Amino acid sequence: MSTIEQVPCPHCQKSTPRYKNPVPTVDVIITRGESILLIKRKNPPYGWALPGGFVDYGETLEAAARREALEETGITLGNLSLLGCYSDPKRDPRQHTITTVFIAAGVGTPQAADDADDAVFFDLTALPTELCFDHGQIIADYKKRILRINHASLNR
Repeated sequence: MSTIEQVPCPHCQKSTPRYKNPVPTVDVIITRGESILLIKRKNPPYGWALPGGFVDYGETLEAAARREALEETGITLGNLSLLGCYSDPKRDPRQHTITTVFIAAGVGTPQAADDADDAVFFDLTALPTELCFDHGQIIADYKKRILRINHASLNR
């Protein structure tokens, strides 16, 4: 698979290369106690997902995470921290994306909007089985991080 395609120059119409690069996205694990906020997607792929979306040109990853969370859930984020980046080319069936995942405390009452049909806090032990993208893996990684932190604090 080529990462370069030839397209006409918009000015002179000569063939010019256009590089096909992965698209940056963000996802957010919004926490409230032992629960995390998930949205039910309004658009394909359907199912439950972490709030998130595409990063706008000129926008920082942190600003995109705050914007997407507010747009989809009405929740304002506090204490934003990085969980990790996920880059499997097959993580999004629509196109190759690379997501940066944040963890944040959420302020406000969830209200589904924008790309979300519903927004619900789920206990970590009672998550829906229909998770989109690689969000099951992301949540599993988040749970491992919590266990490491709790284990470390117990051994102090």
